[in-house]
Amino acid sequence: MTGGLLFLIIILIIAASVVAIIYANKKAKKLQTVSWFEKQWKKDSVKATTSSFISVFVGLLIGAIILLAMCGSVDGGLKTGLEGVQLIFFGVFNIGRNASGNLVFGWNGTSIGNVLFKAMPLILTGLSVALAFKTGLFNIGAPGQYLMGTAASLIVALSIPTTAVPAWIVWILAFLSGMLAGALWGAIPGLFKAFLNVNEVISCIMTNWIAANLVTALFDNSTGPFKNLLDPSGTKNFAYVYKTTHNGVATPSLGLDKIFPGSQVNAGIFVAIIIAIVVYIVLNKTTFGYELKACGANRDAAKYAGINEKRNILLSMAIAGGLAGAGAALYYLSGNTEFKWLTYQSLPAIGFNGIPVALLASNNPVGVIASAIFLSYLDVAGMSLKYMTTYNEYITSIISAIIVYFSAFALLIKMILEGKIKISFFQNKNINKEVEIKNKEKPKEINESNNDSDEKNIANKEAKE
Repeated sequence: MTGGLLFLIIILIIAASVVAIIYANKKAKKLQTVSWFEKQWKKDSVKATTSSFISVFVGLLIGAIILLAMCGSVDGGLKTGLEGVQLIFFGVFNIGRNASGNLVFGWNGTSIGNVLFKAMPLILTGLSVALAFKTGLFNIGAPGQYLMGTAASLIVALSIPTTAVPAWIVWILAFLSGMLAGALWGAIPGLFKAFLNVNEVISCIMTNWIAANLVTALFDNSTGPFKNLLDPSGTKNFAYVYKTTHNGVATPSLGLDKIFPGSQVNAGIFVAIIIAIVVYIVLNKTTFGYELKACGANRDAAKYAGINEKRNILLSMAIAGGLAGAGAALYYLSGNTEFKWLTYQSLPAIGFNGIPVALLASNNPVGVIASAIFLSYLDVAGMSLKYMTTYNEYITSIISAIIVYFSAFALLIKMILEGKIKISFFQNKNINKEVEIKNKEKPKEINESNNDSDEKNIANKEAKE
């Protein structure tokens, strides 16, 4: 299947959807009822989702324009530019080129599986940031919490011999250790915020770099207490920690390796999705979630209402840290990933990437799943762009940045969709006309009031006489 045909199918699906909505609304008006689409449109979540989709679409559109604008500087010119646009939209479905040299699209299990694998930690770091946002806090400490979760999960997974303890129990212990380490690290800025009112952004940045140096010290190849966990093979040369498969610990694939052959995806993606659903239920369906959001909305009002705001701030940051640590644990317990322990010079980008994931999802835990998969999709599509054209993969980072930038306008777009903000040029003209009409009517009203007063004066004079 060519890219042009794929575009045509998508356009036809969109057109059919629009026609179905218009037909359903007209039919509902005739029957004097409300259509299903109108009922859904009244929901706040639907408007939030629509605004995010608009942000994504605008970002992709601008990205396509950038690719076409740059096509003059790459081999192949306009043809390469058009191929680049196709790969940005459908890169993970690319299966190579046909005999004519044209791109061919179809089921690519490897790429699609890798999208899900890379989305797995992104879902959890996105949840970490989103939950903190929901409670009025900015958790920029996800990178440090992610690092602490990485260290704890790897130490437990590689230190407990699977000859004595079953591998699946070691996996569970390692996962819980990673989550606990992230939670404890997240609780530190939570403590400072709750009891000393220290801005969480400052304390999170400090704990990020403390974590980076601490993890480096733990695995240092000369003095680190866990240097025995480093891979001494010639290609690794003590620069990487062993993969967890070294101890027989790895996340099971549960048949995903057959659906997505050649990819790294495993059952960890199900764990990430389940955690996202649980977070959604806790935040929206429980008293505890209500208290967390109440503290975020107005800390003083929550305190006045009898809510323990200090406890909730502390718990919010601890849970956010635990989610980031869980993301790291899932990623490295996969068994096919390796960790470079020299972290003192840089922080893991995946921790910061949780911020755009949360923004694009409007901090909705279920929406985080979709936004994480989408940003992971762009990452994998970027690799297709690199290998199938003369563009480099960094162009997708630019497109991701544009999409994230427009996601900041998602609230504005939502308000426009709700009718709270009106930007119609014609409406301004109507307002001006109304003002002119009122101004014209005012003199008449003044004259009429003057005539009434004159008549009253005459009547008073006659009465006196």
